[in-house]
Formats: sequence, C-alpha cells, structure tokens
Amino acid sequence: MSYEAKVYNVMIASPGDLEEERKVCREVIYDWNAVNSETKKIVLMPTGWETHSSPEMGGTAQGIINDQVLSPSDVLVGIFWTRAGTPTAEHESGTIEEIERHIAAGRLAMIYFSDREVRLSTVNPEQYAKVNAFRESCKSRGLLNNFETVNDFREKFSRHLQIKVNTHKIFSGLNSMPESVLPEIEAPLSIAQSLTREARFILKEVCLDEFEQVSYVCYFGGADLETNNKNLLEGIDSSAMTKWEVGFHQLETKGLISDVVSTGEVFKLTTKGREVASLLK
Repeated sequence: MSYEAKVYNVMIASPGDLEEERKVCREVIYDWNAVNSETKKIVLMPTGWETHSSPEMGGTAQGIINDQVLSPSDVLVGIFWTRAGTPTAEHESGTIEEIERHIAAGRLAMIYFSDREVRLSTVNPEQYAKVNAFRESCKSRGLLNNFETVNDFREKFSRHLQIKVNTHKIFSGLNSMPESVLPEIEAPLSIAQSLTREARFILKEVCLDEFEQVSYVCYFGGADLETNNKNLLEGIDSSAMTKWEVGFHQLETKGLISDVVSTGEVFKLTTKGREVASLLK
C-alpha cells in the first residue's frame, strides 16, 4: 500500500576518480530506503550532477550545478581519493566548492577520504596536494572519516547514515519548524526515559569519570569510546556497534554532553547531563 513520506535529497559530491564509491553510496541509500522508509516515513533521494542536472545556458557549468543540484540538497556526502577535481572561479575544485557552499548554508555534510592503494604513476601530484590541503582544512572544522577499501566505505557509510537519520536534527523535523513557534523544552525526566540502554550506560560511566569526559574516535575497522578508564566498545562486534554509536550521539543531541574543543572527539558532561543522570535507575 502507498504511504506518505518526507523526501530528503542526499547529494553525492566527488571528483572523477571515485566511480565505485559513488555507486556504493547510492546502493547504501537505496538499501536504507528499502528497510526503513515505510516505518520512518522518510525517503532518502541520492542526487548528483550526472543524474539531476540538465543542459542550461547563461552561467558557468558549476554555477548551474549549484543551482540545480546543490541548492535543493539536504545532506551532502563528499568523497575524495587522489584528485580534488576541476578548479572553479572561486575554489580549488567543483567538489570543494559544493562542500563549502553546503556547509556555509548550515546543512549536514559527511566527508570521507580514501586511503586505498593506488599506482603512483597514475597520481597527479598537484591534485593530490590539493586533496591533502583540503583534508587538513577540514580537520579543524569537524569530524572526518577515512576508509581503506570500497567495502570498508560501504560498511562505514551504512552505519553512519543510520546514526545520522536516528540522531541529527534535520531528520527530527526541527529544521522545518516555523520561526514563530518556539521549541518545547524537553523535561529531564522525559529525556531520561527516552534514552536507549546504551546511552544510559554511557552517561552513567561519564558521571564516574574523573574529569567527566568521554572521547569518541573512529578509525579503520572500528571505533573507540573511552570514559572512566574504559573503552566501552572493546569486544563489540560490528552488528552491535551501531546501537552504541546511536546512544552516544543521542547524548550529544539531547545536550547531555558537549564538544570540548570542537573537534568532535572529546566531550564533557553538561549540567543538564548530570541532572538527567541523577534520574536514571
């Protein structure tokens, strides 16, 4: 039977050396839709210049792509390997321009860098230097992710996509709330009751930590979630990893922990977090 759902445009932005990853990105999104769209009432629409742009005169090619594909995008997935792409009038490449414009608009951007092997004879040193320069510029502005193989990218992006849909404010409807309507402040007891089992466990451990801090670091093959002298993800298999990551991000989105130095790696317990933790049994 038919059902109503809200459609979110997910733009895939990358230079031309990542054809496999672009394909995988679409497959992961389609898989998410097949499993979740009816219950979540959300449809994720993968978009890109090759499928969602059409011929038009009167502007630069990048400017037209920005208008036709980038502007309607709710989420952007940026992927880099050895090439930055073709320079534009304003940025080192079209892909970089798309990412910078999307971030400047305050929208969700998920950025990945490939570390998979490549024949050195096929690498353009100037292009690769631009990729590394952009990677360094991004490190101080958020949390990136690296991957080693196409399958590694598939696994990571699939997990990250689930986390974002479950926790990011864009999917909660907050972004579409009329400006004249103030959001209702969620009571501490209501927050405590809404937390997942994993989120509750993490919050209790953070309260026991000497500095009331928790660190979260992703790397090839897994992630570390450390607090109270423990790695809470040690021994956790990939199938259970998502629940713990969702729990951690739930604490962040509820304002129970806050980023210490804006790197997305070290978080500190907030006053609100202490209050909610005191209500947990």
